[in-house]
Amino acid sequence: MLLELENNTNYLDKQALIERLETMGFRVVESDANILAVIGGIDSWVVTEDFAKLPNVAKVHPLTSNFKLASRQTKPSDTIIKIKDVEIGGKDLFIIAGPCSIESREQLEACAKVAKEHGAQALRGGAYKPRTSPYEFQGMGVPGLQLIAEISAKYGLISVSEVMDASQLPEAVKYLDVIQIGARNMQNYALLTELGKIKTPVLLKRGFASTYHELLMAAEYIMLAGNPNVILCERGIRTIETFTRNTLDLNAIPALQQLTHLPVIADPSHGTGVRSLVLPMARASVAAGAHGILVEMHPDPDKSISDAKQTISFATFADLMRQVQKIKAALD
Repeated sequence: MLLELENNTNYLDKQALIERLETMGFRVVESDANILAVIGGIDSWVVTEDFAKLPNVAKVHPLTSNFKLASRQTKPSDTIIKIKDVEIGGKDLFIIAGPCSIESREQLEACAKVAKEHGAQALRGGAYKPRTSPYEFQGMGVPGLQLIAEISAKYGLISVSEVMDASQLPEAVKYLDVIQIGARNMQNYALLTELGKIKTPVLLKRGFASTYHELLMAAEYIMLAGNPNVILCERGIRTIETFTRNTLDLNAIPALQQLTHLPVIADPSHGTGVRSLVLPMARASVAAGAHGILVEMHPDPDKSISDAKQTISFATFADLMRQVQKIKAALD
C-alpha cells in the first residue's frame, strides 16, 4: 500500500505519521517525495480505505508488485547511487573494467592505469573466484582485496570485487566500494539478507537461468534487510546456442528499467564469452540504455588465469571506450 501525502506535509508531520504506523505494527519505507510505502503488517483484516483518514494522507494507492521496494510503483524516479564523486544510474555511463582474477600487483596496476586513462570509473578484479572445477585457481582471498583497495585508491577508482559467502563480508567491507554478487549466488537468500545489513552498494548479477522477476525479488531481499544501494547486472543467460558461452539478453535492459528504479548495467564479457563479441555487445548494451558496462581486460589476455577467451586487450578496451561514449552522446 502506498500513502500519498498532502503537498504541504512537513518533515515533523511525516515522521509523526511514520511513528504512528510503526506503533500500529506496520513497516513503513519513505519513497519519492511525499510517498510512504507500507510494506509489512498488511493482512485481510486491514481496511486500506481507513488509512485515508490519517492526518496528512491525501490518497491511498494499492501496491500490487511483489517486489515492493524495487518497484517503480513505489519509487517512480530513478535511484542514483553516489560513490565518492561518481553517480551510478544517472546521465553518465558507469564503466567497470579490470581482470577476471587478481593475479599480481603488476597485472592489476596495469589494468588500473589503462582504465583511468580511458575514462572508466571503477576497477574490478576477483579475489574470491567461484570456479566450476575445484582444481582451478580460486583467487588470492584477503590479500587480493587489500591489493585492489590500494591500487583503486592510488588511481582514484572505485573498487569492485565478488564475495561468495557471508563469512567473507567482514573483510570485504573494509576494502571494497562495491560488493559484487555473481550469478551463482543470485538466489543465495541468506547471503542477500546479510548484504542488507551493510551499506556498501551491491552489484547483483542475474542468474543464467533466472527471470527478471526472480532477479528483482533477489534485490528485494537486500533492500528489505536495509540496504537500498543495489545495482542490477544483465550478464547473459543460458540458451540453446553453443557458439557463445551465454546469450546477452538486451531485452533485460529496457524491461528492467520499466519495472524498477534501480540502476541497470550490462556485462558483455560473460554475456558472450567470446572476446571478439565483447566490443559490439558493449555498444549494443549502451544503445539499449544501460547505465553502465562491466568488462574484463588483461595486459596479455591469452595468459589470463581465468576467462581468457572473453578477456579483451588494452587496445580493444580503448576502442570500446571511444565507441560507447559516442553512442551515449548520440542518445543524450
